[in-house]
Amino acid sequence: MKKGITRRWVRGSLLVTVLLVLLVEGMFLHSYTQSYYNGVQQLMYRRFSSITGQLRTYTGENVQAIAANRSVALRRMVEQFADKDKYEFMLLDSRGEVIASTSGTGADGIVTSEDFLMAQEAEDGMGVAFYDTASGEPVMSVCCLVPYAAEDVAAMRLVTSLSLVEEQIRYVMLISGLVAAAILGFTITSGLYFVRSIVVPLGQVERIAADIARGNLSVRLPEADPPKDEMDRLRSTINRMAEGLAETEKMKNEFISLVSHELRTPLTSIAGWADTLSTLDDPASEDYQKGLTIIRRETERLYSMVEELLDFSRMQSGGVRMECRPLDLVAELTDAVLFCEPRIQQEGLVLDYDEPEEMIPVYADPDRLRQVFINVLDNAVKYSASGGKITVKIWCGEYKAFIEIIDQGRGIPAEDLANVKTRFFKGRNAVRGSGIGLALVDSIMQALDGTLDLRSTLGRGTVVTLGLPVYRR
Repeated sequence: MKKGITRRWVRGSLLVTVLLVLLVEGMFLHSYTQSYYNGVQQLMYRRFSSITGQLRTYTGENVQAIAANRSVALRRMVEQFADKDKYEFMLLDSRGEVIASTSGTGADGIVTSEDFLMAQEAEDGMGVAFYDTASGEPVMSVCCLVPYAAEDVAAMRLVTSLSLVEEQIRYVMLISGLVAAAILGFTITSGLYFVRSIVVPLGQVERIAADIARGNLSVRLPEADPPKDEMDRLRSTINRMAEGLAETEKMKNEFISLVSHELRTPLTSIAGWADTLSTLDDPASEDYQKGLTIIRRETERLYSMVEELLDFSRMQSGGVRMECRPLDLVAELTDAVLFCEPRIQQEGLVLDYDEPEEMIPVYADPDRLRQVFINVLDNAVKYSASGGKITVKIWCGEYKAFIEIIDQGRGIPAEDLANVKTRFFKGRNAVRGSGIGLALVDSIMQALDGTLDLRSTLGRGTVVTLGLPVYRR
């Protein structure tokens, strides 16, 4: 993970930053160098402009005399040139040969003919050359053709050293390079710190998640209270997941133990009576008939339990397809009540149900709806003592229809009430069963866009309220 995130950061953000800094650095240095060279060049151009301005003042009718005066004036300028420490001022003939120079020599080894040739081809009569002298000194040479006749003087040349300019440029390059290095250093340091702040906690999360995946549900991540960022919230989520998985694992184990016990009881009874019946020769005897009745009842109990488990499994996996259609909720509830009435009476309970005269239309799956009613009624019977009353009410609101099934049984402890709809949960007051009856009812009601609400008082009974949307054509 560390290599993966760091590599993506290097290839993405850091590489883009480095390229951007190098691009800006290159553009700045190029612009600064050109600006410096152009500044020096413009100073030399202004010098030539001043000189040609002076030559323009020589006028008269004698062309040869004017040309001679201009030649003399140019030579005098060379001799009296004030900036000899900065420039070498030269006069050139028509072949580009040096005929006068502020140094008093032919300037061999410090000049090139490139600027003179460029000046002859240029429209403005200017030529510029950059080169190194024989001694290795970098120089700039600017040549300007004399625009007026001046005897043998055809062009002027200014040569200046670029040593100080290049030294200044190197200094600027050093400073800008240090700035760029500082920017990159800060970017890399802050980026690595940021990546590490993500990678290290993620590595911790990865290790804990791997432990959880291997079945170690007791591990936990350190949490900040309150969470400061997304990483803290991720740790909290992982911990809640581990706690949920641990709770589910605990309930699953309890459920397996419970179901094993629930299955063992009827199987033991069936096996015992099967052995007893095998020793009886008279099918008409009371013991024989009693054995058959018990075997039949326990078989039905096993069948009901297995069907409930299979239904819940299919609901959780999405394998149950609802076959919904418009129904009369009153008729469906009445059928379920009539189905359960014999057992209610058999257990010594009183049923209180008044069937409404008007129908209540809903859109639901009749089989699943019947399963919900029978399951809730069965719970009411199981948790009620003989002599108690089970009340069933149904009414229609503006948008929803409601069914209440009220018993006077043992009730549900307050600490268990929030969990009774959780799969595999068995409260302290629970009786026989798989522990998924209400979880299955809740799943069916959710699939039908309905609701399941519970209210209970310990020792006084429970109220189950079912709600379904009213069907409007």
